[in-house]
Amino acid sequence: MKQSFILFSLLSGMLLASTPAELLKTNCASCHILTKPTPEMIPTLKAPAIEAVMLHVKMVYKDKKSAREFIVDYTQNPDKTKSVCESNKVAGFGVMPSIKGKVSPEDIATISDYLYDNYPTPEFSGMIKEMLTNGKMNALKSSPFLLNGDNFPHLTKILVQNWDKIGLTKEQQKKLLVIRKETLSGVKAIKKQLAPLEAEVVEMAVDGEEASKVQPILEKIAKLKVEATLIQYKCLTGSIAILSDEQLEKVLPFWDS
Repeated sequence: MKQSFILFSLLSGMLLASTPAELLKTNCASCHILTKPTPEMIPTLKAPAIEAVMLHVKMVYKDKKSAREFIVDYTQNPDKTKSVCESNKVAGFGVMPSIKGKVSPEDIATISDYLYDNYPTPEFSGMIKEMLTNGKMNALKSSPFLLNGDNFPHLTKILVQNWDKIGLTKEQQKKLLVIRKETLSGVKAIKKQLAPLEAEVVEMAVDGEEASKVQPILEKIAKLKVEATLIQYKCLTGSIAILSDEQLEKVLPFWDS
């Protein structure tokens, strides 16, 4: 009877330790805090909080399968060039040590799926969302352009929506669609580069980093926004060049609306 009880206890312990939550706690919690860190905790962290790690993982990897493949690979073969976290975090914490041979790929995959399903928590995501929608930070996120006034419009969009009213020829329509496609493609590529940089500024603000450390990242953001604004400028001038004077006069009411 006693032996049966001991055997049952051992088996129960083994089953408990193999649950995703326990695997995460056993293999990851010694470095990564599993809860939302408070400001006073931040200077003492050994590694980025799991909340922040998964926020960045999901920004780059949009489905569970690709996230799992990344986590399994990265945790076994870590390299700073693969990291999804901000450059200042990699510089501050260093590259994580490999867990190859210490945790099986199957267990890492189980942990990854659990992380994807449970992190970041709604509370943490809500905090980041609130920061991103606050004042100037919202403007930083919402537009890749330096100029956003009504006098600097997305002209090809206006023309595509109203070209029957403006009287554009088939040839003009074809040229405008080429300009619009090139513009959207160029701006989309820049917005993809902007997203992690903007998130990095937000996280540095949460961590209370000095402004001098944020400046290089803001300069990168500014440079990308200059590139996006130049794309928009070329779109505007290229679209105007396609129009006749009479057609341009017809566009003005839509331009000002």
